[in-house]
Amino acid sequence: MSKEHTYTNGEVTIVWKADLCIHSRKCWTGLGEVFKPGQRPWIEPAGASTQRIIDQVKRCPSGALSYRMNDGSSEAPESTGTDVGG
Repeated sequence: MSKEHTYTNGEVTIVWKADLCIHSRKCWTGLGEVFKPGQRPWIEPAGASTQRIIDQVKRCPSGALSYRMNDGSSEAPESTGTDVGG
């Protein structure tokens, strides 16, 4: 069983399962404002908008990264095209 590490920005929670991680580097090369290898904690959700985080987490090839919305919904917020947060 993989231990889960969670990181939240208040709106979305990023779940990281270290056992599944294949270190493809896609997370931090795609969104270095959030994923910072070598730092503790290595995931800083305040670094980008919720939508950008979700989009990047979905690119994880191993399934080590996933997310859940903190309001209990299973859907990502609708992109309004007015995101200036990152």
